[in-house]
Amino acid sequence: MNWGKGIVLTMVAFMLFIVTMVYFMFTAPVDDYDHQYYEKGLTFDKDYNQEKQVYKDHAVPLIKTDADNLKITFAQQVTSGKVTLGRPSDYTMDRVYNVKVNAQNEFIIPLEKVSRGHWLLVFNWESNHKKYLYQQGINLK
Repeated sequence: MNWGKGIVLTMVAFMLFIVTMVYFMFTAPVDDYDHQYYEKGLTFDKDYNQEKQVYKDHAVPLIKTDADNLKITFAQQVTSGKVTLGRPSDYTMDRVYNVKVNAQNEFIIPLEKVSRGHWLLVFNWESNHKKYLYQQGINLK
């Protein structure tokens, strides 16, 4: 075999490699990344301080589940807030609830239209002019 054939075979092998890589690149599933990455980075300190405030004031919500409801009991009276019930595997199933507590500082979410599986609860609330942020994963059965 002479040099010409070797160079041509090397170039053909390299081109096949490039074409194969391009094919795999375009057929790979979409990489879901956080589109709010930079905005979240700018507010990281605020969120971190709100998460610390929960433990500092012993204000961790108590979460209980039964077959029909998700009962959340807050340690203090909530003036305003929201609870996000997020599905890590499918963001289209996420739900947001405005917090309205009863006399026992309880907030109840009906689970009749919520599918079973792993969920992430994100609490954002205000109490006594302090803002709180708390996250907890739950498994609905």
